[in-house]
Amino acid sequence: MSRIGKLPIAVPAGVTVEFKDNVITVKGPKGTLCQSVNPLIGVEIEDGEVKISRPDDERESRAQHGLYRALIHNMVEGVSNGFKAEMEIVGVGYKAEVTSPKVLKLTLGFSHDIYIKMPDEVDVEAKMERNKNPMITLTSCDKQLLGQICAKIRSFRKPEPYKGKGIKFVGEVLRRKSGKSAAAK
Repeated sequence: MSRIGKLPIAVPAGVTVEFKDNVITVKGPKGTLCQSVNPLIGVEIEDGEVKISRPDDERESRAQHGLYRALIHNMVEGVSNGFKAEMEIVGVGYKAEVTSPKVLKLTLGFSHDIYIKMPDEVDVEAKMERNKNPMITLTSCDKQLLGQICAKIRSFRKPEPYKGKGIKFVGEVLRRKSGKSAAAK
């Protein structure tokens, strides 16, 4: 039995979970999320809990069992509490600002500024404080979408290993390399 898949998912108050035609729909105060489920996987909703089951111990079934349990858990967590990602921009002259409610403007040392239009499910906020690195805060009820947006933003200027300049997550530890002067000795 899958250690992840066998765990029941507790449904908090204010969140409704429906399963119909192999599609699970989770509604809560932060929004509504839908996910299609593989027909092999069984979903039971009872007594404020969601339980996931599988028909056999085949490799494919075991993989799907844990996967769908994790996806449904993230959906329940997202519509009740939401997810938040904080990114830090390190580098002289690098800036971030929100020009309109859903458009993020990045100045990353290129000859042009980068404008990113956010999906409706994602809220963006940019802070620029004196003597601190600019910060981007993204919030959403959809963890998967939030991760995709963060990866896209990070891809514009990945942190480089010598000075650490670029876009990184808050608290991320970067492996630093010593420059040419250390190799010359």
